[in-house]
Amino acid sequence: MKLSRMTAYVSSIFLTAAFALTGAGVASAATHAQAAGTDYVALGDSYSSGVGTGTYDSSSGSCKRSPKAYPSLWAASHAPATFAFTACSGATTGDVTAGQLGPLNSSTDLVSITIGGNDAGFSDVMTTCVLNSQSTCINRINQARTYADTVLPGKLDAVYDAIRAKAPNAHVVVIGYPHFYKIGGSCFGGLSDTSRAAINSAADELNAVTAKRAADHGYTFASVVPPFTNHEICSGSSWLNSLVWTNIGESYHPTAAGQSGAYLPTFANAA
Repeated sequence: MKLSRMTAYVSSIFLTAAFALTGAGVASAATHAQAAGTDYVALGDSYSSGVGTGTYDSSSGSCKRSPKAYPSLWAASHAPATFAFTACSGATTGDVTAGQLGPLNSSTDLVSITIGGNDAGFSDVMTTCVLNSQSTCINRINQARTYADTVLPGKLDAVYDAIRAKAPNAHVVVIGYPHFYKIGGSCFGGLSDTSRAAINSAADELNAVTAKRAADHGYTFASVVPPFTNHEICSGSSWLNSLVWTNIGESYHPTAAGQSGAYLPTFANAA
């Protein structure tokens, strides 16, 4: 049962007073007590659903929602009052508004979302870059960047407006995308460092556009670029899958370590 706002407020007063006497252990207890009264909904694309972890809930079908994805990990450790996980592999902004917002309502306290990469053509960018020349790769990246600058903002606005309309009281955490490559790293062959740097730069642009739209809606943007630093592809300790020929859909997605080591703490700190 969801705590009333007054009950939660009074509880927080006692927990805060206890923290002053007993220290950090009670701070953790306060965090969990607050989470226990939280109605949490996780939206988004494959970076939210957990593609790349290799373990999926069979009932989620092609959406490939994973118990190792950051929404599931956060819910398992914080025991919110309710948890709805509607993120789906391959989702675009239009897919979110059309099919993922059902669990949202005026009681929803917390929403997480990563979205926009598929709208900007992430999958086609990577396919083009892997299979074609450097110049063809750079041209395709530039097309994606133009889309991110000119078309994507309006699509993000539509998603964020729809979330606010259905969940007016929710704290919304928008999480971005990592750099994919460590430049000058341990990879030999494959894409050139020029192409790798251009892909990273496009991720920065996508993140910047997303952060601006999130801020303008009063939402919190959280970057995963810092925790993925030194864990990119070519780092020797990657938290991202490179090209997986035996399961192409897993390629260029966070591993289980990327979800637990980067996405989970980033979300937890912003929630």
